[in-house]
Amino acid sequence: MSGTPRPAGDDPRPPGPADAGPEVADAGPAEAPAAGTAAAGEVPEPADDLPEPAARPAGEPTAGEPPAGEDAATPERAPAAPRRPRQRLVAGLLIGVLTLLLGFAIAVQVRSTDTGQALEGAREEELVAILDDLDLEEERLRAQIADQRSALRDLSDTDSRSAAALEDANERADALAVLNGTVAAEGPGLVMTIRDPEAQVRVADLLDAIQELRGAGAETMQIDGVRVGVSTAVTGVPGALQVDGRAVSAPYEVVVIGSPQDLQTAMSIPGGVVDRVGRQGGSVDIEQRDRVVVDALRPLDEPQYAQPDTD
Repeated sequence: MSGTPRPAGDDPRPPGPADAGPEVADAGPAEAPAAGTAAAGEVPEPADDLPEPAARPAGEPTAGEPPAGEDAATPERAPAAPRRPRQRLVAGLLIGVLTLLLGFAIAVQVRSTDTGQALEGAREEELVAILDDLDLEEERLRAQIADQRSALRDLSDTDSRSAAALEDANERADALAVLNGTVAAEGPGLVMTIRDPEAQVRVADLLDAIQELRGAGAETMQIDGVRVGVSTAVTGVPGALQVDGRAVSAPYEVVVIGSPQDLQTAMSIPGGVVDRVGRQGGSVDIEQRDRVVVDALRPLDEPQYAQPDTD
């Protein structure tokens, strides 16, 4: 019977969700259907006053939507959109540069075309005037070039003349220094030795020797280590002679630079130095040499009254 309880464990049905909770008391007698409800076997009419579904709480996911804060699992992420503003800027710059180049080429072409058209449309008189102007400009440029070349030649000539003048001045200074006895000198010449065993050689004999040697072309000389100059003076008595205030003694050695042959000829003429010294009991020995050295120096004589002529 339906009202008799079954012992526990005799129910062959498996436990369901309804059995999980506490036991529910048997329902009471069946209630009559409420007014407006369909009887058994009738299809109920949809009620107009059915309650609307409750509003979904904020943040509660609906069916088929993933929970808030969780991204739907996707196999791969879509690529980011390209940076179009930057590409547009680069393209704009390239277009600007190309436009400038094109404008420059057009301007050059237009100028050339305008010049050619202007010359083509010019009259004969205008063309002749243009040619004359070009000829004048060419002549002016040629004149400037010629002037510059002339100035360059003048500078070169001036430098050359200056160098030549300086070299000549140095040579003159060296020659004057040799003649004045302020520098040592060397060259061909002779060495003359005057022997005076009886002390009979006089001042005049030495002065005659100096003058005859100069007349024969002697350029410089020295007597017993005393340099002979323009103002050289021989003083004293036989046996005690002095040259420029310095004592000299026999045998007197005279070193001369000049032509050896000419110098010896001048000394050996009849009535000359060799002849006179021989008559006084002395002798003169002359030796020609290819190189002699005159190394005695004398201070430079500064003129007291004479001055250079500046006129």
